[in-house]
Amino acid sequence: MSKVAKILSASTVGLDSFLIEVEVDIGAGLPSFTIVGLPDKAIDESKERIRSAIKNSGVQFPQHRLTINLAPADMKKEGPSFDLPMAIGILLAGEQLQHVPEYNHSIFLGELSLDGNLRHVNGVLPVAMFAAEHGYERIYLPACDAPEAGLIKGIEIIPVKNLYQLILHLRSEEIISPYLRKPMKQKERENSEIDFAYIAGQEQAKRSLEIAAAGNHNILLSGPPGSGKTMLARALPTILPDMDEDEILDVTRIYSVAGMTGNNSLVTERVFRSPHHTTSNVAMVGGGQWPRPGEISLSHRGILFLDEFPEFPRNVLEALRQPLEDGVVTVSRAQGSITFPAKFLLVAAQNPCPCGFISDPERRCICTPTQIVNYQKKISGPLMDRIDIHIEVPRVKYDKLAGEELAEKSDSVKTRVSTARGVQRERFKGSKIKANSEMGSKDTKIHCKLNELAEQMLANAVEKMKLSARSYHRILKIARTIADLNDDNLINESHIAEAIQYRPKEKAY
Repeated sequence: MSKVAKILSASTVGLDSFLIEVEVDIGAGLPSFTIVGLPDKAIDESKERIRSAIKNSGVQFPQHRLTINLAPADMKKEGPSFDLPMAIGILLAGEQLQHVPEYNHSIFLGELSLDGNLRHVNGVLPVAMFAAEHGYERIYLPACDAPEAGLIKGIEIIPVKNLYQLILHLRSEEIISPYLRKPMKQKERENSEIDFAYIAGQEQAKRSLEIAAAGNHNILLSGPPGSGKTMLARALPTILPDMDEDEILDVTRIYSVAGMTGNNSLVTERVFRSPHHTTSNVAMVGGGQWPRPGEISLSHRGILFLDEFPEFPRNVLEALRQPLEDGVVTVSRAQGSITFPAKFLLVAAQNPCPCGFISDPERRCICTPTQIVNYQKKISGPLMDRIDIHIEVPRVKYDKLAGEELAEKSDSVKTRVSTARGVQRERFKGSKIKANSEMGSKDTKIHCKLNELAEQMLANAVEKMKLSARSYHRILKIARTIADLNDDNLINESHIAEAIQYRPKEKAY
């Protein structure tokens, strides 16, 4: 007579988890071990890991026909996280463990080593969120993953070191204490070598970066080689405001699914991603056979820095258009579509021409007009239109470089930026908007009120510069951020004038 047991686990597709029922049947027949339910290679190979882990944990592996089904059977499953639930199911079906009602309210997760120890698995945070939302009482998982799962309230976390320890716990012989949650703390940012105080000159570029940080506006830095574009971009994280709890959980969930949390279970600092210009479309957007977040999503609530902007492949740059507009990126496959969050601050840096010196008054440009036009055509107009702030970064003069006087420190700039973000938090309370750049046209109408002179100035600019509707709204959002930095409720003509300066200029060549 066959014996059947059922254990609950979970799997993650994209950033969302769903329940997996691990059904184990031990029946009559020659010894065999079969796993069904669309498992991938890692799950198929778990047979040998489970067999050795059970044997090395002091219990017997059944010498009968063994079948495991991962339900629902029509969804693909991947990864080694089903090792633990399958092992517990085998022991239950073999009557080496007694079935108790708590199994119906618990989720099991973990990869087994051959000696029965539990190893780290990816995607623990989304599973903990799913379990808490759907009323499950506890999760059994590797002890090393307990701090990550412990970020979610309302569910008991049982940290398991090895299979033998869990067997004793389930037999009520040696109870494992639940994981004690620790308050969510932000790590203090380490002293960065790149501080605004040590960047000589470039006051206008620093001002534009301050506005970009305050309203989360995309920015393009253009200038000759060696003018400090990369250094300015790398200094930007030092003035960004600290992440709130919701942002920390959002970013940590992405890094958990990508398997990039490392030794730290929590991503508390705004990330700075800087992919090389040879990066592929899939690496940038995300995807693959088992869709994973790409650089765009890994930059969520942080910075995506694209150095040598025109050198990126055209299809990679065009893939930025949807996330820059919508704040999400959708990866479509034959099986369905997966949406990843992608609300990042784009910082792009480029030379104005192939040699880089067309905008430098002291160096002669050696490019032909055709080369310059072709170089600049590598970035499409619609993509340039989606970048809020365009700024020229000129060569730094010797007296600035050699001067002993330090510029304003990043900390004092960060204080102003954080204050402006605080104003925006109050403004958008109760909505999903975190910064001015995320406003839609309806929000812009409500929150971007202009005085009479400012309205007239903006109307003239739209007419003379032939600005698109998108450019019009982006100018309003930048002006709103400038007003927030100045602690002004109403947008005036000086705010609009400065915002207009950051739109791209017409080229004479």
